[in-house]
Amino acid sequence: MITYKKIFLLSFTVLSFMSCNKENHSEKQNTDTAAYLKDTSPGIKTGGVKMIEITTPKGKFKVWTKRIGNNPKIKLLLLNGGPGATHEYFECMESFLPAEGIEFIYYDQLGTGNSDNPNDPAFWDLPRFVDEVEQVRKALDLNKDNFYVLGHSWGGILAAEYALKYQQNLKGLIISNMMMSAVDYSTYSKEVLAKQMDPKVLARIREIEKNKDFENPEYMQLLVPNFYSKHILRMDANLWPEPLNRALGKINQSLYVTMQGPSEFGLSGKLENWDIKKQLSKITVPTLSIGAKYDTMDPKHMEWISTQVKNGTYLYCEKGSHMSMYDDQQTYMKGLIKFLKDTDSKADKDL
Repeated sequence: MITYKKIFLLSFTVLSFMSCNKENHSEKQNTDTAAYLKDTSPGIKTGGVKMIEITTPKGKFKVWTKRIGNNPKIKLLLLNGGPGATHEYFECMESFLPAEGIEFIYYDQLGTGNSDNPNDPAFWDLPRFVDEVEQVRKALDLNKDNFYVLGHSWGGILAAEYALKYQQNLKGLIISNMMMSAVDYSTYSKEVLAKQMDPKVLARIREIEKNKDFENPEYMQLLVPNFYSKHILRMDANLWPEPLNRALGKINQSLYVTMQGPSEFGLSGKLENWDIKKQLSKITVPTLSIGAKYDTMDPKHMEWISTQVKNGTYLYCEKGSHMSMYDDQQTYMKGLIKFLKDTDSKADKDL
């Protein structure tokens, strides 16, 4: 009888302990969620939206930002590509980052999306955009203890240049799907990607480009199935995610053509000769380079970037293309989250 009583008391104690642990864990989760969702901005609440006034050589303008979540140690500013697209294709982040407690910030660069558009090509200049990002950082009160930048495509150029000038303000850098040399990118596009196309299709595309007939509907009719659906996003274009279509549908053509040029096969605009390969060793903050097998960007070059910066990591999306946050989504998101959390943990240990 005594033995049974002891067993009963022991079992009761264990079950009570487990129940308390579950309750404590549940309470902690609720507390963490409440802290993440709490809007700490002063004044009237706007759902995280903040219009930021920036100063340019030609006057003052406002750019649009929106914060999702609240994390004092991880604040991720998203720099979209194009050039000239909007933040909207990053909306897929909402299905992954909040569950991990990661704060992230949408941002439409000047001339795009919800931000002011001066309608003046003089504003489409890389150093000016770098200075704009710094003004946004200051306005959002981001610093070396919490500030991460993710730049995708053109945003990768902007993020890398920002790091070279202002990395003292960064905690981490993510260069997503963007080579660090426009010259190398153009070579890869012409010597590798173009040669994978049907010769007859390529010849017709070249003919249209030679005649500068970029408004010809046939140009996109050829590019979409033969290039976009193979190297931009590996899906039937009719099935592309709505946030991506929305972002691309609002692209600022003046900004795009001025910086990129009208052709999809390499750069011919103001970025034509951009190259910072020899400067990568100056980047000392933890850096994640993301490449993809079917990308418009050479995945070997993307891996190489991680060996040139002082503290680099490489994430390879084997199923992905330029928009690998969609067509190799699990790999992309898991790798991004791991990098952010690993960097944060290491920073805590170094304190």
